[in-house]
Amino acid sequence: MNSRLMRNGFIYLLIVVAVLAIFFTLFSDVGGSQEIPIGTAVEMIKKGEVEMVEVRGDRISLYTTRQETFTSRMEQYAVFVDLLQSFDVDPQMTEIHVKGSSGLGSFFGLILNFLPLIFFGAVLLFMMRQAQGNTNQTFSFGRSKARMLVGNQPNVTFDDVAGAEEPKEELQEVVEFLQFPERFEALGARVPRGVLLVGPPGTGKTLLARAVAGEAAVPFFSISGSEFVEMFVGVGASRVRDLFDQAKRNTPCIVFIDEIDAVGRHRGAGLGGGHDEREQTLNQILVEMDGFETGSNVIILASTNRPDILDPALLRPGRFDRRVTLDNPDVKGREAILKVHVQGKPLAAEIDLTAIAKQTPGFSGADLANLVNEAAILAARERRKSVEHQDFAESIDRVIAGPARKSRVISDRDKEVTAYHEAGHALVGHLLPSAEPVAKISIVSRGQMGGYTKSIPDEESYYMTLKQARARLATLMGGRAAEETVFGEEEITTGAGNDIEQATQLARTIITRYGMSEKLGPRTFGKREELVFLGREISEQADYSDRIAEEIDDEVHGLINSAYQTAKNLVADNKNKLSQIAKYLIDNETVEGDDLTNLFDTPPTPLPEPSGAD
Repeated sequence: MNSRLMRNGFIYLLIVVAVLAIFFTLFSDVGGSQEIPIGTAVEMIKKGEVEMVEVRGDRISLYTTRQETFTSRMEQYAVFVDLLQSFDVDPQMTEIHVKGSSGLGSFFGLILNFLPLIFFGAVLLFMMRQAQGNTNQTFSFGRSKARMLVGNQPNVTFDDVAGAEEPKEELQEVVEFLQFPERFEALGARVPRGVLLVGPPGTGKTLLARAVAGEAAVPFFSISGSEFVEMFVGVGASRVRDLFDQAKRNTPCIVFIDEIDAVGRHRGAGLGGGHDEREQTLNQILVEMDGFETGSNVIILASTNRPDILDPALLRPGRFDRRVTLDNPDVKGREAILKVHVQGKPLAAEIDLTAIAKQTPGFSGADLANLVNEAAILAARERRKSVEHQDFAESIDRVIAGPARKSRVISDRDKEVTAYHEAGHALVGHLLPSAEPVAKISIVSRGQMGGYTKSIPDEESYYMTLKQARARLATLMGGRAAEETVFGEEEITTGAGNDIEQATQLARTIITRYGMSEKLGPRTFGKREELVFLGREISEQADYSDRIAEEIDDEVHGLINSAYQTAKNLVADNKNKLSQIAKYLIDNETVEGDDLTNLFDTPPTPLPEPSGAD
């Protein structure tokens, strides 16, 4: 690359010099000068018609009193002076300026004679270099864009991947096969050629693939699925062939295809039919994965968060015949991930990573990394020397709901409505035994939310009972129930819009996905598909009649109304406690921890009615 830049720079410099020289040659004598014999020039000097004589090499320029310019040629300046003296002309009587010697002038004259040839040669060389570059680009258009890392350049090992112990155990076999293939071959075992990493975004699929390469210390080819596909049919297939050729030449190695669903979707879903570029690329991947030589130690790792849309031929045994699933980490996994990300960061003594892990259910590894980084940024913003508990608490809120909008001007009326709304969520969640315990209430505006109530389960579970789902629905409707109970039916606000949307989605999922409907029975409704037509994706297709659709709507309506009635009854029966919580929020804006526990446990005292009550 540096030599190419030097050659191009030399060509550009040569062209510039040639153009400047030609310009100098053409315009150096501008002024309408007339060439005369040297004898005539001497006579003009003798008659006193010349004001100044300029000698430039072998060229003598005469500037007369009539503002005329004449030129003559003389080999040497000394000969010119002798000539003047032979005609009894004193050389001192006329101003003579010497601009250059005759030898140097002859040299420049020789250079000037070759300037056209130099100029056109430089232009021709430049055009040839440009044509050669375009030719190289043309031939490399079908080359693979995979980035190759050799040896231990992926400086990531399994120690840097926390909260994914089972996936690491599965992939440890891949590392051992690359390092000690004879151990498996002696027992007749065949390690899977392809390993598909499946999981939600941010769970560490790409990080785990890099850790495999770092542990095995083998060449690591990394490419995205979208880099195969171009607008020209056949380019993607050519890049696939080139990628696998490189892999075979560098065996043993790992080929990692990130987001393989960009090229590995179901065939037949596009508009191009058999000539669709994406399908041509997928066909070539299938052929190459089948065409590995028996002794080639090339392992394909791929990642996706949409395994449901991958072509079945891609997932059959012999291609991607092992699937490693990565889920969002549990509380122990989150604590381990936090320990990895806080390394090298000064933490205050009171920081309890276990408590932070319990406050972040549902967080992925990427969320936790962002949480630690946000906490460090907040500490640096406040010019603290260590990251404190309050930084992590604020960071959790920022990741969940966004940064606090402290500059937002809120009227007393809106603040009161928000306080009662959030108090309704918290009160219903606290009174229902099946609901998740309330951990924090805040009326500080964040993002699009005027306030929020955070609930944290006592223990994490991958299942939800119908009783827990009903409690969740009632908690979501608690905000609207509190507004209606306190301010009246005509004074409800739009603040419950997102709550109602979540409740409606949860109720429909209970009926159509989980089969928890008493009337419709244990059955699912709706077929999830992905149809691509003119760039539009349709993710669900109805497989039921219009009558069933009406019954589904009735069941969803019944669930939401039942939850709303439950919330209204709880709020009405505990109105004093609701007012107590709301008044505390108006004064303090946020409550959590021991203060929240004391607030729930303290017997309510009769409080005056709010200003907006009927």
